[in-house]
Amino acid sequence: MCRQTNAQDGPGRSRDAAAFGRAARQRRFGSLALGLLLALGACSKEKTSGPVKITYWEKWTKFEGQACADMVAAFNRKYAGRIEVEHITVSQIERKLLVAIAGGNPPDVAGSYAFCVCPYADRNALEPLDERLKAAGISRDDYVPAYWDLCEHRGKMWALPTTPATVALHWNKRLFREAGLDPEKPPKTIAELDALAERLTKRDAAGNLTQVGFLPQEPGWWNWSWPFWFGGKLWNGSDTITADCPENVRAFEWVQSYSKKYGVDDIRRFASGFGNFSSPQNAFLSGKVAMEIQGVWMHNFIEMYAPGMEWGAAPFPSAVPGLENVSTADADVIVIPRGSRHPEEAWEFIKFTNSQEGMEILCMGQRKFSPLKRVSPGFWEKHPHPYIKLFRDLAESPNVVSLAKTGVWREYHRELNNAFDRVRFLSAEPREALAEVRERIQRSLDRERRRLLARGILKD
Repeated sequence: MCRQTNAQDGPGRSRDAAAFGRAARQRRFGSLALGLLLALGACSKEKTSGPVKITYWEKWTKFEGQACADMVAAFNRKYAGRIEVEHITVSQIERKLLVAIAGGNPPDVAGSYAFCVCPYADRNALEPLDERLKAAGISRDDYVPAYWDLCEHRGKMWALPTTPATVALHWNKRLFREAGLDPEKPPKTIAELDALAERLTKRDAAGNLTQVGFLPQEPGWWNWSWPFWFGGKLWNGSDTITADCPENVRAFEWVQSYSKKYGVDDIRRFASGFGNFSSPQNAFLSGKVAMEIQGVWMHNFIEMYAPGMEWGAAPFPSAVPGLENVSTADADVIVIPRGSRHPEEAWEFIKFTNSQEGMEILCMGQRKFSPLKRVSPGFWEKHPHPYIKLFRDLAESPNVVSLAKTGVWREYHRELNNAFDRVRFLSAEPREALAEVRERIQRSLDRERRRLLARGILKD
């Protein structure tokens, strides 16, 4: 009996012990799992309690990059414990940013160029800002209109401006005085410009050019824009390219007149002696060219490479009576790339860059004016650029113009530059060269419009 009882009780006790062991192990595992979850939760809580770190790609270097770094530092101080911006300098950002967006690994916020806004928006590469702007009470009324408009495309806002620019005539007052001209009296018409250029042009005993009053191709950054000073336009703003309209043809005939007057080979030999733009051998800074069109930033290079130079700035003269204060407006912009991991924090940073505080740190550091309508009195008082208000006034001129807001602009820009070179080298007549540009870019615009219609981005 005992043996039988023992035999019967033994297996029962083994099953109970096994069950107890399994339960104990489950309890220990559950405790470990709970502990791990609590630890992870603690880590997660600890991580989220610190500042959200966002990446900011920007293209500026040297003193412009330092101005940006100062603006970022001011933001990080103001948002300490909440948001921290990591500022990364990226070259060729117009290409690398699009690649990063397409690859699903963009920065949280990025600086770019105004000419990128349209093609990026049409490729769904940017976050629209309209709802955020509305919630923040930010509108076109807060900006110099030209710079707000550069950021708008197809009825939506895709960016906000950062540092703006306009262009104006720059002249060397010393060379004016040496030529017997009034150094305080710049030309007000194209005819006056041409006449002054003649008096400021010199040749040596061998007939080689040693000084030129003006050259349309110097510095060569706005070759596409000369039609604006002749009352021309590049397109109708929608579906028609107007490259060879009569006003544009007259502008390129004027460009060609300088090649005919001084000689293509003579100009080529003369220009071969020009140094790099960012150097004392710059054609304008070295006194080889007495007048040229340049942007608001030229003051910085005068201070760096030609300190003490006597110079002036004024609206570039027009060829059309009554057409005054013509200038081109351009700007750097800031955007939230599609796929940004921290869009709300990125927006906080964009708001700071477009606040009076952030914008004035950036624009003062880069020696530019602000795109905002409201500017602190101290900004103008402390600004080192002697003509800074002129460039701001040009931005508000009714005759200020900007690049064509179309996805084919980069191609159009390239073709206009090619036509400009053909005309100045006397290898094509202006009407012929511009007609070819119109035909080529009209085909590209038509293809672009068909693509956008097919995707529903453009309405017929």
